[in-house]
Amino acid sequence: MRCAWMCVCLGAIALLVGGPAANAAGALASGHCGAYGYAFDDGSVTSAKHRAMSECRGAACRVVATVRRGCAALAIDGANACGPSGWATAKTLGRAQNAASKHCYQFGGRSCVIRAWMCDAKG
Repeated sequence: MRCAWMCVCLGAIALLVGGPAANAAGALASGHCGAYGYAFDDGSVTSAKHRAMSECRGAACRVVATVRRGCAALAIDGANACGPSGWATAKTLGRAQNAASKHCYQFGGRSCVIRAWMCDAKG
């Protein structure tokens, strides 16, 4: 009985450590005029890219960031959604959002706001 319980516990730990979350990936796509799409906790970077692109509704969408165990953020000029934007990746959400806002301002944004953000399973 004790051996069976130990085997169940070890199996559960193996699933948690080596399961889908360990291979999680995310992607962020951006297009013109504030268009965006994102994916997180996908099984691979390739599938995350495809999902982010399929969710991006707008012109000229492209994948601007991919992450594993991290976060990504997109900032746009709130006063002019078709104007400057910025994106960034980082290990934490706060850092990604701050860097994305900073890039938006550097590219000429005057009222930059976070439009989209995501973190994968470990971000």
